[in-house]
Amino acid sequence: MAAIGGGGSGSQANDSQDNIQQHHLESFDSEKKVASDPRDIDDTKSIPRLTLMEEVLLLGLKDKQGYLSFWNDSISYALRGCIVMELAFRGRIAMVKDANRRKYPLSDRLIEVINDKLTGEVLLDEALKMMKVSDKMSVASWIDLMSGETWNVMKIGYQLKQVRERLAKGLVDKGILRTEKRNFLLFDMATHPVADTAVKTNLVKLVCTMLTSRMSPQSIETATNIPFAYLRAVSMICAAYAANVLENALLFLEPDSREQAFSKVDELMNDYSAWPFAGEGGKLEIPSGADLSIEVVASVLNVLTKMDAIVRLIVKSKPADFFFCFFLQL
Repeated sequence: MAAIGGGGSGSQANDSQDNIQQHHLESFDSEKKVASDPRDIDDTKSIPRLTLMEEVLLLGLKDKQGYLSFWNDSISYALRGCIVMELAFRGRIAMVKDANRRKYPLSDRLIEVINDKLTGEVLLDEALKMMKVSDKMSVASWIDLMSGETWNVMKIGYQLKQVRERLAKGLVDKGILRTEKRNFLLFDMATHPVADTAVKTNLVKLVCTMLTSRMSPQSIETATNIPFAYLRAVSMICAAYAANVLENALLFLEPDSREQAFSKVDELMNDYSAWPFAGEGGKLEIPSGADLSIEVVASVLNVLTKMDAIVRLIVKSKPADFFFCFFLQL
């Protein structure tokens, strides 16, 4: 991992592009899985091996211990945001096409299902089915409801439960994690250490290269046939930052490079949490007909940007979450 610290050399950029290609071009295994059923997957399009949720979770997991930080209160909410973005990237949901929507804040604009074909990912399909049969709601409302953040007892059923544990089991199915039993105090708990270290290493290298070198969107898009490859990478990094797990990917950077990386994240969050995209994001080419779906991605990042300012203060007021978050694995 020492090579990461250099940041911007030409050889590192070439190596990183090879790793990006390896990371994004892998397809789903043909065997039947608990977390995904290949029969539900649209084979006419290139599907990334890992969802945004799985990438964020993988960055947060301790490699050998196989569990997240006990004090991380932010990842649960961020993962629900990743579910919404993943559905948008896969063309399942989009903003309601209404010119009047621009009168409302980005996070309050209504979204709708435009393609109800199952993705083969259980969590995505569970969310998709809820959106299909429900009234149209905003991005912020859906993330809140799926996180259980509501006082409306009639909408408690919208909460997606045990998301972290289900994602971890999905990564076990894909051969990236393995399941072990560990003793915590008086309990034996299932943990999920990293089994395929190459996958996480490539993911970390992608993050570090994106944040410490001048990598153009074209360099990533041409290295893979995954749709929206660059924007997916940006969204994953921003979600990992909001989930308070991005630091894990930057541990091996030198101090100056780490500071540069965090400055770059702030820039990405600002550029891509607005619609149309601002700054460098404004130069990104959006395929025709996909703008309403990508607007959903911007809306989610807008929500996560507002959340990040307070998330690091939450754990200080909730010492009981040591047990609550770990045992319930929300």
